[in-house]
Amino acid sequence: MTTHLNSVSALDAAHSVHPHTNLRAHLEQGPLMIVKGDGIHVIDEDGNRYIEGAAGLWCASLGFGNARLGEVAKTVMTDIGYYHNFRGASTPAAAELSARLAAVAPDGMDRVLLQSSGTEANDTALKLVWYYWNAKGAPERRKIISRSGAYHGTGTLTSCLTAKANFHAGFGLPFSGFLYTGMPYHYRMARPGESEQEFSTRLAEELEAMILVEGPETIAAFWAEPVMGSGGAVTPPEGYFEKVQAVVKKYGILFVADEVICGFGRTGAMWGSLTYGIEPDLICCAKALSAAMQPISAVIIREHVFQAMLEQSDRYGTFVHGYTYGGHPVASAVALEVLKIYEEMDLIGHVKSIAPGFLAGFEALRDHPLVGDARGVGLIGAIEIVADKTTKAMHDPSLKVMARIDAATRRNGLITRLIGNRLALSPPQIITSGEVEEMFARLKASLDTVAAELNAELN
Repeated sequence: MTTHLNSVSALDAAHSVHPHTNLRAHLEQGPLMIVKGDGIHVIDEDGNRYIEGAAGLWCASLGFGNARLGEVAKTVMTDIGYYHNFRGASTPAAAELSARLAAVAPDGMDRVLLQSSGTEANDTALKLVWYYWNAKGAPERRKIISRSGAYHGTGTLTSCLTAKANFHAGFGLPFSGFLYTGMPYHYRMARPGESEQEFSTRLAEELEAMILVEGPETIAAFWAEPVMGSGGAVTPPEGYFEKVQAVVKKYGILFVADEVICGFGRTGAMWGSLTYGIEPDLICCAKALSAAMQPISAVIIREHVFQAMLEQSDRYGTFVHGYTYGGHPVASAVALEVLKIYEEMDLIGHVKSIAPGFLAGFEALRDHPLVGDARGVGLIGAIEIVADKTTKAMHDPSLKVMARIDAATRRNGLITRLIGNRLALSPPQIITSGEVEEMFARLKASLDTVAAELNAELN
């Protein structure tokens, strides 16, 4: 990457503060300035073309650049531009999108609250959980259980839901009342010889033990992503959600499914909850809702939760919650058109047809000397990079192995998602079988290069 003097890259380095970035290094190195998108590819200011194997931030389901969606946005922006949904106001796009989401939601989930981001959706769901228990005369149900390694946003409260120490460090977080149960990460967390089913049983037993110690009457909700995205694209072990959900139901605890990454076909079904047999009380969705073309999200609400909201609205006279841009007409219109495109292209059928080749790409990497584990579901998966395949030991940090892999993939025209010592792929869902093969060919070539470098240095 080149930082061009007197260019937008130089302006960015001088003035733009970037999330999840080493701020001091950015002052010197500047950005990877992406100037154009084309299908599953993005192009930087130097003309380098990359397969975007992470779909941006798991979200560009229809790839990059879309004239049809641009025309929809232009029309609504010209006709109205903006209106809110406060105090009973609405716009046709917001109304039609809500109805469309209700139609594709799991049975019994017909109420939709439109927001602007995944973090907003999860933050709103937190408030609704507490609203629900107050309506039910159980205000002592305040504690929230999420899972170690989980990501649910970077707002003040959603950072507490996010159970990753680096999201808390220096911010004075988390607040009390947020509890973290075990991560369903069989490869790294299972005991020697423990099967996936046995591991899942143990995690469910540990969850129940936590609930009993804390007091079931104090637990409001359990939060989970069907596949843990920023935890490393970690798929659940066999039997996990069946066993965990039974514990949650036993104690009358609400189940919130964070479908921000998994929703809209990513796992091979419309919802990750359908893939894994989850019956949530609330669903949070975003990202592929608009194919990342506009900032929009939604909380989808089961009827018994909505009835409690009605009771509270009766009690207080109004439902006091909302964001200025929630249900924005441009974002809503684009999201509605995206859902139409998904239906036209048979998104679920396409993902199911592409998934075998995608998952075979991971399976083929299992024997690579740098790879300890490889697995996925639908069009999301990851490999784990290890120094020793038998002990699962990681490389000495001084070797900067993951940085080397990142540099090698970029040189080979591939962008991936690095999470600790895991490398995740979640390409745009329009990807073809041939493009999947090319993506994995570039990944393998990159791993081969780094393995050869390490072998030369260490032997």
